Amino acid sequence: MSTPQQLFSYRKYWAERFGVAPVLPMSRAEMDDLGWDSCDVILVTGDAYVDHPSFGMALIGRLLEAQGFRVGIISQPDWKDVNAFRALGQPNLFFGVTSGNMDSMVNRYTADCRIRSDDAYTPDAEPNKRPDRAVLVYSQRCREAFSEVPIVLGGIEASLRRIAHYDYWSDKVRRSVLVDAKADILLYGNAERALVELAHRLARRENISEIHDLRGSVVFGASELANVIKLPSYEEVQSNPQLCAEATRQLYLESNPNNARILTQQHGERVITINPPPIPLTTPELDHVYELPYSRKPHPIYKDAKLPAYEMIKCSVTIMRGCFGGCSFCSITGHEGRIIQNRSQESVLNEIKEIRDRTPGFTGIISDLGGPSANMYHLECQNGKAQQSCRKFSCIYPNICTNMSCNHAPLIALYRKARAIDGIKKVFIASGVRYDLAIKSPEYVKELVTHHVGGYLKIAPEHVAAQPLAHMLKPGIKIYDRFQELFQRYSNACGKEQYIIPYFIAAHPGTTDEDMLELALWLKKNKFRLDKVQNFIPTPMTLATAMYHSGVSPLNNKGEKVVVPKGGRVRRLHKAFLRYHDPHNWPILRQALQRMGREDLIGNGKRYLVPSWQPKDLQKNR
Repeated sequence: MSTPQQLFSYRKYWAERFGVAPVLPMSRAEMDDLGWDSCDVILVTGDAYVDHPSFGMALIGRLLEAQGFRVGIISQPDWKDVNAFRALGQPNLFFGVTSGNMDSMVNRYTADCRIRSDDAYTPDAEPNKRPDRAVLVYSQRCREAFSEVPIVLGGIEASLRRIAHYDYWSDKVRRSVLVDAKADILLYGNAERALVELAHRLARRENISEIHDLRGSVVFGASELANVIKLPSYEEVQSNPQLCAEATRQLYLESNPNNARILTQQHGERVITINPPPIPLTTPELDHVYELPYSRKPHPIYKDAKLPAYEMIKCSVTIMRGCFGGCSFCSITGHEGRIIQNRSQESVLNEIKEIRDRTPGFTGIISDLGGPSANMYHLECQNGKAQQSCRKFSCIYPNICTNMSCNHAPLIALYRKARAIDGIKKVFIASGVRYDLAIKSPEYVKELVTHHVGGYLKIAPEHVAAQPLAHMLKPGIKIYDRFQELFQRYSNACGKEQYIIPYFIAAHPGTTDEDMLELALWLKKNKFRLDKVQNFIPTPMTLATAMYHSGVSPLNNKGEKVVVPKGGRVRRLHKAFLRYHDPHNWPILRQALQRMGREDLIGNGKRYLVPSWQPKDLQKNR
């Protein structure tokens, strides 16, 4: 893995002379106030503009500003009107297009493909402020607005659609979003390195069509290098679901930046090249990114409107990126990679002080110190040689790799220093705790339970049956039981009544009706009555989505068959097992139990899963 140029070592662009903007402009009037005649880069996003590092357009915008570029924001434009994309004039270098912090289809639709009634990234949670497949629509409008301006795709929607992929909402395989959007280049993953280099090269008048060598990019044209992996073509994966699964498997095998090879994929007469993943940021680089001059507030244009996503994160701090868990249903590893990128303690503690001093109405509560995981901070492979050649999907399944550090001491030290800051009353941990890692450090569990839990801790075992867990790449339920024991022990020791709220997924590939019954019986035995439950959503490019579409496992090259709970009725049934206590679910559960030969679980009394009777007001559901 070559050493890249340091992120903030580039010679700054001449427009640096305009200085730092209080907020990045969203109108020509704001540009005039800054003395700008034009923008060098315009970012188009499906989210409201919040000048906070948890919002992608702010982080990317401030990063480019730190390089000397003038950056404007077009936020949630009217996608039916091309003039909305001309609001800031023609950018000198490129349009950067993203759907926002979420995939637009996940943002707009439930697991049952119903339109959601709200949008946390929109003022007052107003729905329908972004189109389906926003990256495609925004790109097309940018091209209509200024046909000669390069278009750069980024963000999670583009990142996870970088190759031909199965699309759950249309139930078909779609082309790489680069092809369908007719954009010039796609930057995937944490794209700071690639974006900064690209901006400077475009500023030097390089032609974007000739920039083929950026790590973390997808470009048109075949690679001329010899060591290239040729993925099954779009036409092949479209007609053969098993080849779709194989293409996904190959993509994940080539996800280690230390050894990843270039991938290519044919789309009709065109070919795309997927360059190796970006080299992770160093701690000083990541610190600098999060210490840029964010106002840490929504743009003033929103006035008193409430932004739920901002309200949720305004008092939380990102301490790391990446996840080496590799859960098959999760997009984080495919997007951010398996190598953990850490901020320094000093940088995190300074941000907590900044929140204390600059956040209106701050109550002394830090809502989270975390990231994709709560407790992977400064955990890394201890064997450099092994890491150079590793192609595992997960560093902790089926067991924690012997090369992986489980030392939670840096995280414990960070927690202690954070809660010792003047004016900080409580520091909660809201990111997901990897309990299989946590039990390797009882001292960490004690620290967490004693000081950082507000009565309830959310944990995601996801299932209890062996086969679903194997297809999820999640540890067995006995590991969860061990964590539960430690949690209860330390809660009792500190005199607190605290509870774990477990999260489970219904209808995941590899799950049978019998598996869901086993989970329902476990929930009843442990006296859990779940409120909100989630059916599996086949999001683009995850390993589990490849299973869902193909019916085979991409976890190896053996073509092993996987049972897939498809169709509305079976998905409703699996969700009903998670809420066995809800009378609305009793009719479908009774039918299933009778079909499964488990009438012994239907009856009146505590030992039965569901009663044989139905409330009068619900008898029409029989």
